[in-house]
Amino acid sequence: MTHRADFARVKNTGQAKAGRFVILSTLHDPALETIRTGFITTKRSGKAHDRSLLRRRFRSLVQAHAPGFSEIRRYLVTIARPGASQATFAELEADWLRQARRLGLLPRPDEKS
Repeated sequence: MTHRADFARVKNTGQAKAGRFVILSTLHDPALETIRTGFITTKRSGKAHDRSLLRRRFRSLVQAHAPGFSEIRRYLVTIARPGASQATFAELEADWLRQARRLGLLPRPDEKS
């Protein structure tokens, strides 16, 4: 995602869940062919190199887990919260997956499909 209007639409009409390190927002859009992702890392997230690292980690999470989404025709925005740059990759992944499950993007571990 690169347009401000797309981010605003996800924020205003989509669903969001906040965790300790990330806020995950999503909006289902049948017109999309595949998932469209965006990452927001503000200066409150850390210094420039920390923000770059966070974006790379978020991109890796989406690449690893998006194939398991129940529906891929959606916008997905990951927002780094203050303190996310001090988290390990495992902590970020656990928090991101928890929010994805809360939004219904992934099945819960206790659900068998």
